[in-house]
Amino acid sequence: MKSVSRRVATAVIPVIAVIAVTWAPVAAAQTADEVIEKSVTALGGRASFAKLKSRRTSGTITLQTPAGDIAGTVEVLNALPNKTRTLINADLTSVGAGALTIDQRFDGTKGYVLDNLQGNRDITGDQLENMRNSGFPHLFVKYKDLGIAAKLIGKEKVGDRDTYVIAFEPASGSSIRQFIDAETYLPIRALIKVAVPQLGQDVEQTSDVSDYRDVDGVKIPFKLSVSSNVQNYTIVITKVEHNTPIDDALFVKP
Repeated sequence: MKSVSRRVATAVIPVIAVIAVTWAPVAAAQTADEVIEKSVTALGGRASFAKLKSRRTSGTITLQTPAGDIAGTVEVLNALPNKTRTLINADLTSVGAGALTIDQRFDGTKGYVLDNLQGNRDITGDQLENMRNSGFPHLFVKYKDLGIAAKLIGKEKVGDRDTYVIAFEPASGSSIRQFIDAETYLPIRALIKVAVPQLGQDVEQTSDVSDYRDVDGVKIPFKLSVSSNVQNYTIVITKVEHNTPIDDALFVKP
């Protein structure tokens, strides 16, 4: 059963860190930049995002496994210019292992992960490039500064919602398809394919976000549901704090 627990632990990393589709014509008046700018406005506006220097997010994570659901905790730290730390703790006793601790760090340039099951290691390849392309406080605000091209591909249904589909294509790393609600202009889904060396394969990940709430003038999704061919899990946010002091040592390789 330990192999199951290792796959669970490995699959968490690409998140945190997203088919076949039928495209419909897009109104000629809409461009990628216009849709993205409307989404930025719906999320709170550039002025509100400009006030954010750091973010501390905490919540719960539920991993779906053949042995049943596994509950854990998650904390995500972000700070300008583009620093990220994700800490996940869970009890894997039910799948043949003990405590799981994954501490993933990115200092804006280099990434490292402390992993008590898979071993500590540098983050490389697509996973590293995707962290460089993440763009705190939001990709939609930062993508041009990061040299990421954006293309409006078409419209598609996500559930019962019409969405605009925007492809974000960086110079290196994974492209991301963002699905933006055509009525509210809030992002509701992302698709991304990431090469995961620990699994020896590419993982296509679908991330659905919902339960948007206003925190300090910006809308934050308090629920994230992630599915892929190796792992499904759900994160529910319980607390978001902005502009609190965060020690830079938490983002670097210890």
